[in-house]
Amino acid sequence: MSDIQKSADSERHESSSLFLRALSNPWLGFLLAAVVIWVDQYTKALASAELQYRVPVEITSWFDLMLAHNTGAAFSFLASAGGWQRWFLAGVASAVSLVVAVWLTRLKRSELMLGIALGLILGGGLGNLIDRVNLGYVVDFISWHYNDWYWPAFNIADSAICLGAVLLVWDSFFAETR
Repeated sequence: MSDIQKSADSERHESSSLFLRALSNPWLGFLLAAVVIWVDQYTKALASAELQYRVPVEITSWFDLMLAHNTGAAFSFLASAGGWQRWFLAGVASAVSLVVAVWLTRLKRSELMLGIALGLILGGGLGNLIDRVNLGYVVDFISWHYNDWYWPAFNIADSAICLGAVLLVWDSFFAETR
């Protein structure tokens, strides 16, 4: 192999390695969080602009789009608490987001699944935090149901948090011993 070919191979390996390093932990988690926040905020703005409050738009027999405003936490917990919950829940979300962000910075490169899980949780938490601080409520618009049984309305941020939690549990059971 000539010196030129060796040099080209070395440069390709370095650029590939640089790309993998750039997307390794914690950056992959932070990038994923940013994507979740963007998609979440975009879909909430679209739902707020296009849907009427509490008027379902049937997509399938079990899935509707319906604009809802949640002043509480998950499943509208504390929704009728009188207003103090806005800043309390914003404080909790801020603290949890800080802990998750610090956790992301301390991951090893080999902890890819954990980085993805934490990125989803961080993005979802910050997506809902943005709503809570700016609007005083979280915009929900996805509604699943079976006959007359309705799951509480939710959004992309909620979905990211749930998926991240599932991956976190999965990783805790099936990741190689660190």
